[in-house]
Amino acid sequence: MVIEGGDARHLARSLRARPGESIEVVDPDGFLLDVRLDAVSVKRVEGHVVGERTHQPEPMCQITVAIANLPAPALEHALSRCTEAGAHAFVVFNADRSVGRGEKLERWGTICREAAMLARRLRVPEVSAASSVEAVIGAVDTAVLLARDSPRRLADMTEPRDVALLIGPEGGWTERELELATETATLGPRNLRAETAALVGLAIALSVRGE
Repeated sequence: MVIEGGDARHLARSLRARPGESIEVVDPDGFLLDVRLDAVSVKRVEGHVVGERTHQPEPMCQITVAIANLPAPALEHALSRCTEAGAHAFVVFNADRSVGRGEKLERWGTICREAAMLARRLRVPEVSAASSVEAVIGAVDTAVLLARDSPRRLADMTEPRDVALLIGPEGGWTERELELATETATLGPRNLRAETAALVGLAIALSVRGE
């Protein structure tokens, strides 16, 4: 087995891997490999497989997290933690009250990739951008807008299996945006930061679907 590029550099420099050590490598075909290292450099890591076991960490349902563009630290926190928890994909959109601006798809993709590796996931969630909440609603089959005052609890919404959760900005949704929603749900009476709401909403959506 050969590992090159950024992964080799991470093993050699950040993790200080050495020949003779064992590491775990995720095989996209659904196995967790035990690899004994033979040679390590910042450009190339070589090893051989000494064991394997079945590894199926991906949720069967597909929960997309559509989140308003936030200031970089909050948005990056949400992307990282929701990737670890099992988000299928992300859409970052410009809400009426968004503070964060601009698209940083390469940066966001890197954050998700690193989080997916940490969580030993088989796939990295795709990150895309949208111009507005109506663009998101029009692009997905089922969009559930999370609003504290909704009469319906997200925990009671078990169908459909695949949904997109819409998370608003720190300043909240405008009346215009609320009127666009065909489905709304609440996480409860407490006021949550956007990045907290994203992770809690994802965890609930996965849990009630048996994930």
